Amino acid sequence: MAPKILVIGGAGYIGSHMVRCLRQSSYDVFILDNLSTGNRRLILGNDWLEGSLGEAGLLERLFETHTFDAVMHFAAFSQVGESMSDPLAYYKNNLSETMVLLDAMIRHNVKRFIFSSTAAVYGEPIETPISENHPCRPTNPYGNTKLAVERMLSDCDSAYGLKSVALRYFNAAGADESGDIGELHNPETHLIPIILKAASGELDRIKVFGTDYPTEDGTCIRDYVHVNDLAQAHLLALDALLSGEESQVYNLGSSNGFSVNQVIRIAEKVTGKEVPVMASSRREGDPAVLIASSDKIKRELGWKPSYTQLEPIIETAWKWHRQQSPTQTT
Repeated sequence: MAPKILVIGGAGYIGSHMVRCLRQSSYDVFILDNLSTGNRRLILGNDWLEGSLGEAGLLERLFETHTFDAVMHFAAFSQVGESMSDPLAYYKNNLSETMVLLDAMIRHNVKRFIFSSTAAVYGEPIETPISENHPCRPTNPYGNTKLAVERMLSDCDSAYGLKSVALRYFNAAGADESGDIGELHNPETHLIPIILKAASGELDRIKVFGTDYPTEDGTCIRDYVHVNDLAQAHLLALDALLSGEESQVYNLGSSNGFSVNQVIRIAEKVTGKEVPVMASSRREGDPAVLIASSDKIKRELGWKPSYTQLEPIIETAWKWHRQQSPTQTT
């Protein structure tokens, strides 16, 4: 019998790609999503339930009805700026509700957990590329909540034998090559889809938040990794846990950094469209440079990203975006 995996947040951007990856690998998948940021259109299959990871009664019924071999958690709030203006919402959703989930798992003897973490746990880097041994000093409540969950997972391993893998994403980007699932947020806050909206004429311009960072062109530098490469890394982590491996933390990035201005230029090349830009002030809590070292997961789990350049990543995002655009930009 195929292992059964509970994917929380399976109607979201990364979660929906993970569900497809799991099913293609013959796993039995059940989705839990409250659709607060996910979208019903991205749910693949009928095995799903609308609800939150913080609903204790719902979780009790779910774990009594199904026997899960592992849980994957993609249901955190993830916007740095929003976390600065409303930190309690982030502590409630990302930390308190995750605690409710872990309590239910432990009581029902589900002892394998894959956690969607973030490079925001590192804060302002003291060296790049950033390895897993880099000090964790988050500069915003979003990073604080993710780091708190990682520490909670470590304590749950010691106390209850809950084995986990925390995957620290840098910047997820792109869409499935099929073009039928991709990034779909309302409102959209991620750089690449916003750029593509401007390229297609859905937005008048994009705002560049900060042009005075200590980088070559003054704009932030980020490391972009294709969403299907992220899903493959999660699959490798899941297989490791199911095989009896110990808890781990891994970075997931491309180890290449691109400034905001560079991303805009590459997107203009891909789309053949000019992207109007308006300079704006920095967003509080945004580090200047975040570039990953993913050597550990490559060495220990054999992760081999298929996308090593930004241009083909943006090409997959553009294919998805054109299918969603009311103007059907060509």
